[in-house]
Amino acid sequence: MMHPTMNTVVILGASDKAERYSNRAQKLLMEQGFSVVPVHPTLETVEGVPIVHILADVPRHPDVLTVYVNPEHSAALVDDIRAVAPKTVIFNPGTEHPGLESDLTASGIRVIRACTVTLLVTGQFKSIIIS
Repeated sequence: MMHPTMNTVVILGASDKAERYSNRAQKLLMEQGFSVVPVHPTLETVEGVPIVHILADVPRHPDVLTVYVNPEHSAALVDDIRAVAPKTVIFNPGTEHPGLESDLTASGIRVIRACTVTLLVTGQFKSIIIS
């Protein structure tokens, strides 16, 4: 089994608001030893981690990109997400976009509809990384 500290998770739609699921996910990921790359257009840090403002600046080939932006925003990012080339993209509840999901799947990127926080709390997230 891979050690979690080797795994990188991009959080598209990171938030510094504690009540947001993206913030909860980031805290849990960090607690579990994952390397996180929060992405937000205007924030500077989240939970002490420097923000990446655009997907073009995200390190290539992360293990997971977890989506916390609404479908109207994510649809325009298909080329940027493809360029980042994550192994898996998780569409959290409310972020689903069938067209984008199909485009990513056709590009060889695994797509999952799930709640990242739930996967982390139940211990299922690591199986996504190693499968």
